Amino acid sequence: MNAIATRSINRLINGALAIKPLANFAKDRARNMMIKRAESIGVYWLDEVAQLRSRGGDQPFNPVWEKEREEICDRNLTYPDYYLTSFHAYEEGNLGWEPALEESVAAKAVHARLWPEGDAQGDLRLRQSHLDVLLEKLPTPPETIVDIGCSTGLSTRALQRAYPQATTVGVDLSDYFLTVAQYQANAATDGLKTPQWIHAAAEKTGFADQSVDLVSASLLFHELPVSAALDVIHEGYRILRAGGHFTIMDMNPQSEVYKKMPGYVLTLLKSTEPYLDQYFALDLHQVLMDAGFAQPSQTINTSRHRVVIAQKPA
Repeated sequence: MNAIATRSINRLINGALAIKPLANFAKDRARNMMIKRAESIGVYWLDEVAQLRSRGGDQPFNPVWEKEREEICDRNLTYPDYYLTSFHAYEEGNLGWEPALEESVAAKAVHARLWPEGDAQGDLRLRQSHLDVLLEKLPTPPETIVDIGCSTGLSTRALQRAYPQATTVGVDLSDYFLTVAQYQANAATDGLKTPQWIHAAAEKTGFADQSVDLVSASLLFHELPVSAALDVIHEGYRILRAGGHFTIMDMNPQSEVYKKMPGYVLTLLKSTEPYLDQYFALDLHQVLMDAGFAQPSQTINTSRHRVVIAQKPA
């Protein structure tokens, strides 16, 4: 398909998604597809979420969740406008219990088909593929790791597994996601150090200048408008020590999967990812270098994903 045809299709899709009833229909379809996919690989979405919601009790919602959220929440935090929108077919975006409690099962469903096995281990394989690149590319193990946009901590705990001696901190704008991250990390029996969790924006983490060895962003940048992406990159540069690294694992805009994706599937995808067009148009390597990083490396880790690593000059 040539560039003109692609742009025409994109305009049609974006025009359809600008009509709220059509956008809502697309979101419902996307959500139902994920739930069915999860069940097809033995992940019983509704049952797992119900168990997590009640935390093993017999009540529909365990009030301890809300108490723990209040403890982790920074009441002085101001949410950026771009964050106060619908993400992933949830009207409340990332600021609610439903998206937070469903994140782990959704990740299993979405990433199952990245690998030939097509099973519930796909998300773990995706995280490991990122770690494999880091373990190969980074010359020395980082002592301090900040995982920005950490969501419910799947990427944070993966980083902790790769670097068990490091101090690892997960940062996210959603106190709901962080509460789930904290609970699941505390409940884990893998013997790892428990990461720290901070309720903050990726573009304003609160860390001191030059205080971190590794800044990691897993599946974050496709959820950012360009202005926020640039701010996050500058924040990463600020908090990294000289010689430190910024790693980004995310969708690969050059993937043949996206280039050949049927229009209706692309419509469903865009209905859940409001800033996807901006991410696909962003020259990530160039903006990293514009921020002061050395020429980044890029490794294709799945048919749909890439790992970009940029070093802050010593």
